Amino acid sequence: MAAATRTPVTQQINVEEHTEEVFPAAALFHPDLELAADCLLWDRHGRSRRFGDLYRERKTIVVFVRNFLCYTCKEYVEDLAKIPSSALEDANVRLIVIGQSSYIHIEHFCSLTGYPYEMYVDTDRTIYSKLGMKKGETSTSSGRSPHVKSNILSGSIKSIWRAMTSPAFDFQGDPAQQGGSLIVGPGNRVQFLHRDMNRLDQTPINSLLQHAGVQALHFGDRPVIVDV
Repeated sequence: MAAATRTPVTQQINVEEHTEEVFPAAALFHPDLELAADCLLWDRHGRSRRFGDLYRERKTIVVFVRNFLCYTCKEYVEDLAKIPSSALEDANVRLIVIGQSSYIHIEHFCSLTGYPYEMYVDTDRTIYSKLGMKKGETSTSSGRSPHVKSNILSGSIKSIWRAMTSPAFDFQGDPAQQGGSLIVGPGNRVQFLHRDMNRLDQTPINSLLQHAGVQALHFGDRPVIVDV
């Protein structure tokens, strides 16, 4: 018997609470992005890349994570890793994750999460700052993430254990720094910008895919979430 078709869950996004900006399809040159375009990132080999070069040619989903030891970031990136390359290719969309630790942690974090796409680090958090990413837990109202499976106790224990067993014992980024997500390109055309208010305030991946024109996915038994 064929499996029953899942009905998408429709939810209203409160823009003020989530500091989420959705822009029209027409070209929009966001002033914060123009300030950040010339900043440098580093890849897993320690080679520098200009931020603006990453989205110059095509539409790009950029996810900024808190730090590589954060359990919510790890579990979020594990779900990003499930996006088929064919879905991104069909939509001509690039996917990039940016952290804020030393580049020496990229290889291990990709191996840990199974993430196969591009990853860079903004070691000095210059781009985080220019894009207005938050510092500290500025809100606790966003307490649900469809991608986080661990509770705060078990997640924190796992993070401490990873810190103790990692190649270099450090915080792998500023623990107070929050992340966010951006859909940009080609060029400086911004279509979506979200600044996380706390560690659980990541944009649902299917919402990012929807805004970028990429086919939505089913993550385990959770239904597809469609923003309105």
